[in-house]
Formats: sequence, structure tokens, C-alpha cells
Amino acid sequence: MTTQTVTTYKLDGRLLETCNCDVICPCWIGDDPDNGTCDSIIAWHIDQGEIEQVDVSNLTLALGVHIPGNVLKGNWRVVVYMDDKATAQQQEAVLKAFTGQLGGPLADLSQLIGEVAGLERAPINFEVVNGKGSITVGKFLSAEMEPLKGATGLPTTLQETIFSTNPGSPAYVSRASSFKSTSPVHGAGLEIQGKNAVQGSFHFEF
Repeated sequence: MTTQTVTTYKLDGRLLETCNCDVICPCWIGDDPDNGTCDSIIAWHIDQGEIEQVDVSNLTLALGVHIPGNVLKGNWRVVVYMDDKATAQQQEAVLKAFTGQLGGPLADLSQLIGEVAGLERAPINFEVVNGKGSITVGKFLSAEMEPLKGATGLPTTLQETIFSTNPGSPAYVSRASSFKSTSPVHGAGLEIQGKNAVQGSFHFEF
């Protein structure tokens, strides 16, 4: 008898990330953050996706993140920002997957979180145009970034790193021209320029 494998979730989309580390962020190679701690935005925009048969396409989940030390040691403190376009059913499905309740690669990422300091619904604007990226999360978070390029003019990529927020896919190293935050996990807030940023695509399936 053949056992049919049931896919719990299948998500394809794009990643935008920026933090207060210098370019390139040491977290990706498992080293300590440049400033001893790392404050960041991580946002996953789902272009096409389904979680337990719930269509979650065209939704974005963003995190305001404070990492107290080495990224691999966990204990991240986060505020979760859910796309306000999501229905109650979609929000429940996305949060269930990204908090690790459904297992798979998203559970591996969620194990690094030590505290969820809040959950907010907010309008999220996520854009990637000709390699340039921008993210705005209500009144809480915003960033603009541009990829670094090699001598050939092609974007510089990170692959086979010990840590990744889009495991299995190349990450495009970028520089953020602006990063602003009023998220409570970032203390008195942030307004910085010229720091690390990352763009990329993701495929999560389990």
C-alpha cells in the first residue's frame, strides 16, 4: 500500500531584512553581532502559499527583533506584525506555521525566539523593484535597501551559511539607506542609515 504524503504548508515568496549590524551581518556566519546585540526587521511576503488548505497568498508577516547576543543561541525578543489584509482564518494559519506549531523549517526558525512581546495588525507595504527593496509596517517599522554588486554587475550573494532566514535559497547582500523603528523591542527606537540588509526568495514546505 502506498502512503500519500500530506503537505501541511507550502509557501513561496520574498524576504526583506535589515539590522543595525554593519554590512555584512556576522549573524549569517554564526559570529556575534557587531554591536554585541542585533536589532532588526525580518519580513516574509508570501507570493503564493497554502497552510492546512488555507490560501495565504499575497500576505506579509514581519517581525521586530532584538537578538541579545549570538544569533544561534536564541532568546530573541520579538513583536509580530501581521498583515491587516489577513482574515481571521488566514492570520491563525500564518501564526500557527511561523510559530512552529506545524513543524518543518519554520519550526527550526521559531525555536530561536525566546519571547513574543506583542502581536499587532498593521498595513504592510512590501516592494522589490529592479533589485531595490522597501518595507513599511504601519507606524512601527520602515526600511529601504539596495543590493551590493560584484565586478560583473551581478548582485553579491550569500549561500551555504550557518544561519539563514530563507534556508536553501541564496541571500542577496544589501545596504539599507534607511532603517527606522518605533517597535518596543528596539528600546527608544532606531533611525539609522547605511547598515546591513538582505533580500532573497524563500520556499518553505513541510
